[in-house]
Amino acid sequence: MLVRDGSVVLEALAERFSVSKMTIHRDLDDLEQAGILRKMRGGATIEPGTQFESDFRFRERQGSEVKRRIARTALELVEPGSTVIVNDGSMAAVLGAMLVEARPLTVITNNFAVMEALRNERGMTLIGLGGTYSPKYNGFFGLVTEESLFRLRADIAFISTPAVSKTTSYHMDDTVVRAKQAMMQVSERKCLLVGHQRFGHSALHAMADLRDFDAIVTDAAPEAPSLGELREAGISLNIAKDQEE
Repeated sequence: MLVRDGSVVLEALAERFSVSKMTIHRDLDDLEQAGILRKMRGGATIEPGTQFESDFRFRERQGSEVKRRIARTALELVEPGSTVIVNDGSMAAVLGAMLVEARPLTVITNNFAVMEALRNERGMTLIGLGGTYSPKYNGFFGLVTEESLFRLRADIAFISTPAVSKTTSYHMDDTVVRAKQAMMQVSERKCLLVGHQRFGHSALHAMADLRDFDAIVTDAAPEAPSLGELREAGISLNIAKDQEE
């Protein structure tokens, strides 16, 4: 129900599962503690908040067409023979699987879904970053990840973000922020992947200024306030086309 609707109402859950509201309250508390969802007044949601991002298992099942469009447009920035960094996240996982179309490539990633997609592909040199595994983000993070990155260099890094406010990208987890920032530091070019609905939102930790990126790929223009702020700052967006175009 959360994957389908993004949020659920307490009364509807109690009716759907034929249990008391108190039972639902306790179950939601357990799921929130596990990082699966975020409780709100009268129910719960998997939509991101300033300190919350939903579990990777939810995110990989949402917005698949939007992710494919953004990934397809981002793939045009990849030159065969180059070294590419792909960060964590469900959108980045879609791009990672597409990279075989630009082989030969060297791919550096902390995204376990990308590792699984590319591990047996010919013409792909896969460098999997070690570190502490996070089931929530299905990736590796921490000091080991960051130190490994600083020993490497890449032609382009693909970085995703759950929130953009004005001209700043944000993330709710500081360990994830540090990994993304390290990827940006060791890459010649940086490309931000962000759905248009993520504009106009912030999270706990500032990640990077949008002007730090050479390209920003999204699926549609954001709402007028955000679009106006971007234009005023001289920041342009690369809008992904529909697949049939």
